[in-house]
Amino acid sequence: MAKESDWKLTTEAVAEPADGQVLVKVLQLSLDPAMRGWMNEGRSYIAPVGIGEVMRAGGVGKVVASKHPAFAAGDLVAGGFGIQEYCLVADVKQVGLHKIDPRLGTPAQWLNALGMPGMTAYFGLLDVGQPKEGDTVVVSGAAGAVGQTVGQVARIKGCRVVGIAGGKAKCDFVVNDLKFDACIDYKTGNLRDGLKQHCPKGVDVYFDNVGGEILDMVLARINRGARIVVCGAISQYNNTTPVKGPSNYMMLLVARARMQGMVVFDYADRYGEAVQQIAAWMKEGKFISREDVVPGIENFPATMNKLFSGGNFGKLVLKVADDA
Repeated sequence: MAKESDWKLTTEAVAEPADGQVLVKVLQLSLDPAMRGWMNEGRSYIAPVGIGEVMRAGGVGKVVASKHPAFAAGDLVAGGFGIQEYCLVADVKQVGLHKIDPRLGTPAQWLNALGMPGMTAYFGLLDVGQPKEGDTVVVSGAAGAVGQTVGQVARIKGCRVVGIAGGKAKCDFVVNDLKFDACIDYKTGNLRDGLKQHCPKGVDVYFDNVGGEILDMVLARINRGARIVVCGAISQYNNTTPVKGPSNYMMLLVARARMQGMVVFDYADRYGEAVQQIAAWMKEGKFISREDVVPGIENFPATMNKLFSGGNFGKLVLKVADDA
């Protein structure tokens, strides 16, 4: 786990934008399990955050000054701002700076269902998982940012949806609010028995956010031609020993199944498609977006660690400033 001493909170003057640059006041920041992976040196889908650099994070903010023709003061925008109160955007494309429509959702929703977690869930499930009406879809981390969207999209597509979450409150939320067919509490129940009970006909799609033993137990229940979407492995991110791989991987052979990883950035040119669809579902009352908003940039170290203790309930968001 990252310690308080691993971080340094610094203060410096806010610079004025030069030609082609945009100054953004950061309002809210997305805290995601992937951040822990970005702190590790080694080969990955994105370069690690270097020692002494601003910690990487996506966020929503308001333009306060601009010398870029596409942006004006007052615009509500999203991008990779990092854990800071102001972001001087020198390269609009590199940061992924883009305007967002407040009519479609709140800033927190733009970091959840309409942001990276929502895009991850939407494309990971539909493009990689390829669910069909009547399929049984299982998702781990079901009450979290990605899991809540995966399950709701699967439900809307006519699937039987079973979540895995930790604690009665989260499981109740998954069933009562998100309208999953069932939710298995891995902390108090027997996961193997829960899968037998709630997936009597086996598992057609498994959306994996946690890895480890849960992945192994679901693999034991997969149907012929099942699709396993590897989105994350939060149970392994703080390991001081090598990551534990699935010991039940031979079930992929037995079931002629497929396990495929997905990274949301591969779908960047299609984000607009998912945003419009999810926003429409929210407006129709078919879809909800739950966020856990914690105020204060100085609280970032402790708040990020809530992701790995199960302390967050819904999408974890750090509130940096009011939208004023």
